[in-house]
Amino acid sequence: MTTTAIVMMIIAMVTVWGGLVAGIVNLARHPEEAETEPAPPVEL
Repeated sequence: MTTTAIVMMIIAMVTVWGGLVAGIVNLARHPEEAETEPAPPVEL
């Protein structure tokens, strides 16, 4: 493989894996609440 091909492969890998890691971190920090979940019962 040429140097150009290796550099482009590394850039592509960093883009894909970096996006995956960023998405996981984002979901861990801000989990989505299901809209169809019933509200917890209110105690009187």
